[in-house]
Order: sequence, then structure tokens, then C-alpha cells
Amino acid sequence: MPDNERKWALVTGATGGLGQAFCEALAERGYHLVLSARHLDALEALAGRLRSAHGVEVVAEAADLAEPNSARALKTAIDARGIAVETLINNAGFGIQGEFRSQPIERIDGMIAVNVLVLTELTHAFANDMAARGGGHIMLLASTAAFEPIPGYAVYAATKAYVLSLAHALNRELRRRKVVVTALCPGPTETAFFTNAGHAIRAGAQAIMMKPEPVVEIGLRALYGGKASVVAGIFNRIIAFSTRLAPRTLQARVAAVFMGARK
Repeated sequence: MPDNERKWALVTGATGGLGQAFCEALAERGYHLVLSARHLDALEALAGRLRSAHGVEVVAEAADLAEPNSARALKTAIDARGIAVETLINNAGFGIQGEFRSQPIERIDGMIAVNVLVLTELTHAFANDMAARGGGHIMLLASTAAFEPIPGYAVYAATKAYVLSLAHALNRELRRRKVVVTALCPGPTETAFFTNAGHAIRAGAQAIMMKPEPVVEIGLRALYGGKASVVAGIFNRIIAFSTRLAPRTLQARVAAVFMGARK
């Protein structure tokens, strides 16, 4: 795009596997970028690489989205720069693997804050701006976990079910304002997710892992195509569709085996 036509995108969780892939893909499309994650040094390093490789403007806004009022602070910082965000990639999030009762409630609360509360707050804030300007795009990172109860990931799967439901409702609600909201539902992906979750996954889950780049391309095509949601990968789409046919008790039993920790 010519410089005077380039738009801005905000990517949260920008220094992670999918986050970096989103940044690369959007920069290749000519977007200027606002990068957000916890560590400023990692953000600045990524920003430098993107500027050099793609000739776009990139700014870094460090934020720990598990902290109270972090979404409001991030929005205020971006507004202070005079940046109008046309595409919001709500990528930040994490999971915790293990029995619900054995997890520290503080860690669970933090996950709900990032996966649900902050995602909702950022979506609300930027959707209002986009609607007032006459359009925009918002990506919400869900998961194939959104389609079924998963023992060992009970709260994480529940947060992603919320994200998927929210995206479908907002896609319809904001359509007349020309604001597109899309949920991207990846399956197992080659990122640090499972390591950070403390999970040594079984061979079956490893076998269907996708790389971040094709997942991101699938997501962006769906977003700019106006879709409410998309599941990345043929095998993952089969799994997601199959959940419509099975009772939740069976879904939970199968998920416990497939997503159980490797012994």
C-alpha cells in the first residue's frame, strides 16, 4: 500500500508463536503495527526486524494483560500516539494443564482475566472506535477446545467457548457498522503453549500439530472475508464437526484420552 493508505493493526501477545506469525503476515500486507506483550526488550527486537524486513512503522507497547486495568492502559497509550487501529488481533492468552482442584486459584484467575476479561475489554474499546469510523476488523483467538469439555484443561476450554460464542454474536451485531469479528480456532500448534501449560502431550496430538504460519493465513483470510469463525486445518475441522454429533459426556471422555499428559 502507499504510505498514505496504510492502516494500523494491534497484535497482543505479539512475541509468541502465533503472535509473531500474525505480525509478519500483517506487515507483509502493508500494515503498520502496534505490538504488545509483557517484555519490552523482546518487543523492540521484533519491531526492529519487522521495520527492516517490511518497511512499515512499528511501535511497541509493553503490557502485562493479567494485571487489573491493563486493557484500559493499553488503549490509552495507543490513543496518545494518535493511532487509529483498523485491525485488532486479540491473540494474548494462555492455558493451564492439570486437575482443576490442584491449580492455584490465582493462576486460574489470571488466565480468565487474559483469555476473557481483557479480550472483552479490548474488543469493546476498539469496536466502538471502528464503528464510529465506519469499519474495522477484530480477530479473537479461540481454539478447537471451544467445541468440547476437556478434562485437564477445564477452565481453559471454557474460556475459549466464551470467545467463540462472543465472536459469532458480535459478527452479527456489528455487521451493519461494517466491523467484522472473527474467531480463529486452531488445534495443536507448534508454539510454546504446551510448554507454558506444563503439558507433555501425547503422540496423537503431536502428529496433527500445525505450524503457526498457515494457521495465521487461514485466520486472516477468514477475517478479511467477513466470516464469524474458522477452524484451522482439515483434521481439526473434522474434530470440531464431530462434536455436534456426540454427547458432552462422550466428548469429555475422548478429550481426556487425546489431550492427556504423556506418561
